[in-house]
Amino acid sequence: MTRPIEKIVIVGGGTAGWMTAAPLIQRLGRACVIELVESTDIGTVGVGEATLPTVRYYNRSLGIDEADFIRKTKASFKLGIEFRDWGHVGNRFFHGFGDFGPSIEGRSPYMHWLRLKAADPNFPDYEEWSVATVLARQNKFTHPSGDRPSASNAYTYGYHLDASLYAAYLRDFACKRGVNHTEGKIIDIDLDAESGFIRAVRLTDGRQIAGDLFIDCSGFKGLLIEGAMKAGYTDWSEQLLCDSAITIPCARKDPLTPFTTSTAKPAGWTWRIPLQHRTGNGHVYSSHFMNHTDAEELLLEGLDGEALASSRRLRFTPGRRNKAWINNCVAIGLSSGFIEPLESTAIRLIESAVAGLLENFPDTSFRPQLAAEFNRQTALQYESIRDFVIMHYKLTGRRDSAFWRHCAEGPVSGALQHQLDTFKATGRVVVYDPNSFTEPSWVALYLGLGLTPESYDPFIDLLDEHELREHFLRIRQLIRQMTASTPLHGDYIMRHCLSDTVG
Repeated sequence: MTRPIEKIVIVGGGTAGWMTAAPLIQRLGRACVIELVESTDIGTVGVGEATLPTVRYYNRSLGIDEADFIRKTKASFKLGIEFRDWGHVGNRFFHGFGDFGPSIEGRSPYMHWLRLKAADPNFPDYEEWSVATVLARQNKFTHPSGDRPSASNAYTYGYHLDASLYAAYLRDFACKRGVNHTEGKIIDIDLDAESGFIRAVRLTDGRQIAGDLFIDCSGFKGLLIEGAMKAGYTDWSEQLLCDSAITIPCARKDPLTPFTTSTAKPAGWTWRIPLQHRTGNGHVYSSHFMNHTDAEELLLEGLDGEALASSRRLRFTPGRRNKAWINNCVAIGLSSGFIEPLESTAIRLIESAVAGLLENFPDTSFRPQLAAEFNRQTALQYESIRDFVIMHYKLTGRRDSAFWRHCAEGPVSGALQHQLDTFKATGRVVVYDPNSFTEPSWVALYLGLGLTPESYDPFIDLLDEHELREHFLRIRQLIRQMTASTPLHGDYIMRHCLSDTVG
């Protein structure tokens, strides 16, 4: 007989496990038992320390106090990503969080900028109208403010955080509200022979943990979704060449920058992520074009300060499970798939999966339409993010290494080719999944990587060019005035949310 879900078992802790447990216990409370099982013998990947702005809304939905969260995760603010040497060596551009101002006569402001730039090649760069970019260039930060559209709120932000501290923060949140935390290693999975549903998992000490709904947060291994459900995996290695990463923290260097830095290298790219207490560094590369020793040496050469630990190596296969929800098993986090660290999407995909589970939450009948819709949404988001990441590599003029030549010549999906062709021909942006990256992000990357449209929306020409130009210059001046009075990022954190163990 159909009944409500009475017991949820989450397999695996880390960021994915606790990001799943926290909203479930908040929403379900005492109506459902939630038990999270994790083994201290199994380490977490823990390479992702940068987020997209959407994590703010996840935290806010839990009622988390931002200043407390920042202090306890030793976080800093992130206005976007600075890209160096992408497209061509010496290139430098910024993917800022936010748009380029309010629409003008129903058309996006960047489209009007295209007209002005076409008429005057000396017209200022489009980044001058990105408040996040202008702030980041000056290492400044303040919270957006005001209800009416203005320079003071025409941007948003994410965080740089210590992923292990964030997981611990959410663990405390979830356990205080009733999540049962069980330590133990799973050695067997009990399946119902007739239905194929998971009945229980068995630990090394003999304990069996039964449940109605099982959530797989076990990482790349996919203990439940692959080990028991045999979901299968769609491999995107032919399109995404990077399959390895080396990570190492180093001493923090001032100024405390409010952005991530991504620098293209001969066989991949490096990241720099500034936290309050240290700087996170990594080198993402293709093992087919560079060996581990050379990759590690390249990373160490670029550190800001003294290394604080030994380097760690990670191997991965970019792709996704063919299905993230099968029967009574839902995969969230790395067990569902992995693209690569570029653009900091791992935590965003966890947020979306948790939201999708809550939207399609089942009873014990597990009607297949719910799983089908969850899987449809998941596939769309993974594929949209995949194409956004591939675009970084595809739009390159670099021919200085075999890796970059291969990227330029490599295949792309039909959807991405349509997006590239449409922007090149018309200046219009095609967005397949608004829950992934929206128009301003695509514009920042297209223009930053040198994809120049051949035309623009003809309705733009209906406006008086002189008035339009004056409008843009007036907005630019307002942005400059706003940023001039904004404090430095490091000073802002010192005043409002400095960690007790920093400084």
